[in-house]
Amino acid sequence: MTKKWAVFVIVAVLGFGAGCGKNDNSTTDNGQSTAGPSGSQQAATPTPPPPPPKPFVVPAGTEIPVILSSTINSRTATPGDEWQGSVAVDILVDNEVAIPKDSEVSGTVVNAKKQGKFKGEANLAIKLTRLQVRGKGYMVASSTFAGTEKGKGKRTAVVTGGGAAVGALIGGLAGGGKGAAIGAAVGGGGGLAASGATGGKNVQFSAEQRVTFRLEDAVTIER
Repeated sequence: MTKKWAVFVIVAVLGFGAGCGKNDNSTTDNGQSTAGPSGSQQAATPTPPPPPPKPFVVPAGTEIPVILSSTINSRTATPGDEWQGSVAVDILVDNEVAIPKDSEVSGTVVNAKKQGKFKGEANLAIKLTRLQVRGKGYMVASSTFAGTEKGKGKRTAVVTGGGAAVGALIGGLAGGGKGAAIGAAVGGGGGLAASGATGGKNVQFSAEQRVTFRLEDAVTIER
C-alpha cells in the first residue's frame, strides 16, 4: 500500500513539473510572437521619398534668341502663318539650364504687307508662341520681331520725271513744241511703267537668321 502511494506521488510530481514547463514555454512563445510583429512592422516602414524638384520659372522679360528654320517674306506671308525654329543658346535660371539650346520653337506671322509697285511700304512681324522643352510643350506670350521696308515714292518720282524729260527731249528734236508735248507724254508713261515693273523691296527674315523675342509673361518649365 505504501509503495503504491509512493509511486502515485512521484507520478503526480512529475506531471505537475511537466505542466509548469509547458506553461513557461507557452509564455515565452507568446512573448516572442508578440514582440515579433512589432519588430517586423518597424523594419517594413518605408522611408518617405524626397520631394520632387521645383520647376524652373523663366521670368517675364527674359530674351529668347531663335534661329529660323525657313525664310519668311512679306511678299508671300499672310497673318496667321506658322513658322518654326530653334533656341539659339541655353536659357539659364539660377545658373541652371531651364531651356536647352536647340529646343524647338514655333510662332505665327502677325503682320505681313508686301511692297506696292508705286507707293506704300512693306511690313513683316512675327511672334514666338510655343516652346518644346524636354518633350513637353509650353505656350508663351512674347514681344514682336518686326521689319519695315520704306516705300519707293521718291524713287518713283525721280524715274517718272526722268522718263518724261527724256521723252520731251526726243519729241522736241523730232518735231518742235508739239512733238515735245507728245514726247513728254510718251516718255512719262515709259517712266511709270519702268517704275511699276521694278516694284519695291519686301521685308525678309532669312532661314538661319537669328531673331530675338522677349517673354511678356513668366513661363514655368518642368525639370
